[in-house]
Amino acid sequence: MRISHVPFLFIILCYYFWIHHTVYFTVVSGQIVEDQQQSLLQLKNSLRFEQEKSHKLVFWNSSTNCCKWTGVTCDQEGHVIGLDLNGESINGGFDNSSTLFNLQSLRILNLSVNNFSSQIPSGFSKLKNLTYLNLSHAGFVGQIPIDISSLARLVTLDISSLSFLYKQPLKLESLNLHMLVQNFTMIRQLYMDGVSVSAEGKEWINALLQLPTLQELSMSNCNLSGPLDPSLTRLQNLSIIRLDQNNLSSPVPQTFADFPNLTTLHLSSCELTGIFPEKIFQVATLSDIDLSFNYDLNGSLPELPPNGSLQKLIVSHTRFSGALPASIGNLRQLSVLDLSNCNFSGTLPRSMSGLKELTSLLFSFNNFTGPIPSLNMSRNLKHLDFSHNYFTGSITYVHLEGLRKQVQIDFQDNLLDGNIPSSIFALPLVQSIYLSNNHFRGQLDDFSNISSSMLETLDLRSNNLEGPIPPSIFNLTSLKVLELSFNKLNGRIKLDVLQKLSNLTTLALSHNNLSVDTNLTNVGLISSFHNMSSLGLASCYLTEFPSFLKNHSRITTLDLSSNHIRGSIPAWIWQLNSLVQLNLSHNFLSSLEGSVQNTSSHLSVLDLHDNQLQGKLQIFPVHATYLDYSSNNFSFTIPTDAATPVDFSSNNFNGTVPEELIDFTGLYALNLSHNGLTGQIPSLGNLISLESLDLSSNNLGGEIPSSIANLSFLSYLDLSHNFLEGKIPVGTQLQSFDASSFVGNVELCGPPLTKICSDTSNGKEEAPDVHRDYADKFDWIYVLIGVGFGVGAGIVVAPSLFLERTKKWSNRKIDKALIVVLPLFGWTWIPIHDDEDNDDEEEAEKDTKENNSDMEEDCDYREMQNNLVHQRFRGRYCAFCSKLHISNKKVIHDPRCTCFPSPPISTSTYLDSYSSHSHS
Repeated sequence: MRISHVPFLFIILCYYFWIHHTVYFTVVSGQIVEDQQQSLLQLKNSLRFEQEKSHKLVFWNSSTNCCKWTGVTCDQEGHVIGLDLNGESINGGFDNSSTLFNLQSLRILNLSVNNFSSQIPSGFSKLKNLTYLNLSHAGFVGQIPIDISSLARLVTLDISSLSFLYKQPLKLESLNLHMLVQNFTMIRQLYMDGVSVSAEGKEWINALLQLPTLQELSMSNCNLSGPLDPSLTRLQNLSIIRLDQNNLSSPVPQTFADFPNLTTLHLSSCELTGIFPEKIFQVATLSDIDLSFNYDLNGSLPELPPNGSLQKLIVSHTRFSGALPASIGNLRQLSVLDLSNCNFSGTLPRSMSGLKELTSLLFSFNNFTGPIPSLNMSRNLKHLDFSHNYFTGSITYVHLEGLRKQVQIDFQDNLLDGNIPSSIFALPLVQSIYLSNNHFRGQLDDFSNISSSMLETLDLRSNNLEGPIPPSIFNLTSLKVLELSFNKLNGRIKLDVLQKLSNLTTLALSHNNLSVDTNLTNVGLISSFHNMSSLGLASCYLTEFPSFLKNHSRITTLDLSSNHIRGSIPAWIWQLNSLVQLNLSHNFLSSLEGSVQNTSSHLSVLDLHDNQLQGKLQIFPVHATYLDYSSNNFSFTIPTDAATPVDFSSNNFNGTVPEELIDFTGLYALNLSHNGLTGQIPSLGNLISLESLDLSSNNLGGEIPSSIANLSFLSYLDLSHNFLEGKIPVGTQLQSFDASSFVGNVELCGPPLTKICSDTSNGKEEAPDVHRDYADKFDWIYVLIGVGFGVGAGIVVAPSLFLERTKKWSNRKIDKALIVVLPLFGWTWIPIHDDEDNDDEEEAEKDTKENNSDMEEDCDYREMQNNLVHQRFRGRYCAFCSKLHISNKKVIHDPRCTCFPSPPISTSTYLDSYSSHSHS
């Protein structure tokens, strides 16, 4: 039988063909791998990165196939299809010439978390096969190139950025969002957080409607504007929506409850308004919702469905209100519940005890009442904050049992009472305990098993705790903050007991019945206080300054008030370089030790009130925000360079209120009461932040400056018991104060005082216009009147001067005219009485009879004369600086003239003395 040669030849040919192509493809594939390896090595050499922080690039070398390098992924044929350089500390060397763009088989590229500090290269358009591109937080800045939009196969694009924090945002400027995404027909995940898009509601929403496959949208902090449009729900595949920190300024559409796959909705800090749709909380797939920091958003929590999917529910810093529904217990997967800083009220439902997955429960700053439910089933609970509410009842062992993972407990500022259970200190992982401002009472029990305690903050201030401080507290070696002030603790404490608390930064024992001995028996213990930054020993029966504080460079807050410290304030206290707040009030300090120099530049709060300090005050911190030197014996003129917000009350200050105070635009409180200040109140119009002004019980005079009426923030004012006069300026601020703010100023009138201002009082407001007209131009009409009067007087009056019987009559007429005319020129005429008494009785009788017809006119004349002289001595007045206001018969002083105050001489005294002088 003969075997055919055809199949055999065919097999030979196929084998030959396979061998040939295998060799060919092996050679080609090897060449490709070689080319890609060279491209990657060139990329490494061009990039600038920190080698000590690199976990990938630093290990790339030519001795190993690039497909085995960390961060490089190849397909079966050796093509590089994935490159991950995330977090390689790259800080430059990447541009359009980069060999990265030679890797055209790339499908996945991750350059996130670096610091390229450059624009995104346009060379990305060469990588047509990319399906995943992550450039997030890589330090790219400036304009996003249009070339990115050509990557039509992208499924995931992440260009999120934090560059806006450095004022170099990544932005869409020459192209808009519509142009960027127009070719992304396959996109599912789009992350653009921090990219400046700057688009209005319909514009950016319409652009996104081109992406029907979009599932995840994250555009937080993109300068997007509202309103939120219901049309967004046309993207039915959306499951994640993150639009935080955009100025949407609109309600949330009801249609957002129609997303069938919605799992995450983040709309925090979006300035949302209106009432939030309750149905959104009831979406079956919803697991994470954050509506925080929308201060005008109203809403309440509805009845929640059984077996709800919610894991995070955050509505803090909104206007959400109402009671917490009992159905909150249906959220068996809930891990974070944050209702802080809202208006919730009522008692907490017992169903909360069944929330086993809770890790954070934050209810601070609400109006919750009633007892705190037991949470011992929440074994994973770490953060518990019920502070600033109205919770009542006590805290027992039952509340704390099983909370082995608890890190923070904050019950401060409530109405809780009873004893503090010692078991709270034994929680193994707890780091902070805040129980201040409650009604806890009784003694603190000693506790054990604290050798491994991690407690760092213990705040028990402002309660009713009694008895001694348990020694075990001083064995909490991790303790940084110990606040026990404002209780009824007693006993004697030597600071030596703090030797184990080397980490302590804050110690507050003020206002108890404790007697603290600050003298260290072992000088070496001073090093134990090297971290101390805040020390409160007020009302601790101290008799001297704690010497261990000398040269303590870290102390920032020091309160030694209400003690029995006498003598001088030591000079070293002003050289504590970090000192910010110092309170030495309510002691018996009498002087400053030596010269005060180089006061800490950080000192902002200084309280020395209620001591016996006297002499020249040298302490005026440059950056002070609060100064109180009241109730001492300082007696000197207030320096014009004194720091802002001050209390200088109850001293012996004299002189005027410094007009330089108007330059302290940040001043918000000024108290100069109970001193000897004189002069007028300066204009305070520049003190736009002033909230409190007390100038009471001084010797201030003049009118209240109208600028005070314009201080819109002024909420407290006291100008009582001075010598102020005139009408209280009209303004919404001044009339809103009680009359007690102005009492004790006899010449003051107008609302809110019951004293009605006379025309004379009102005339003070018109005075400047009259004088200003005179000062600005010389009015010739007055000259013509004067000349006309002079000629008439010469013709009519002159002949009668030779007649004795008409002499007095003419003098009165001339005086009366000159009183009116001369003040118009800025001059003053003081009438001279004709008191020649050498005439005999007969002539006197004759004159009297002949002048009976002028009796009424003479009385009017004398009344005007007396009024003029009375006005002459009511205030500052001198020749050539004052004149009479015709319509109000009031002397007006030119403030531009230099003049000195006149003594308060009575009218009769002045007239008598002048008459006597005229006879001599």
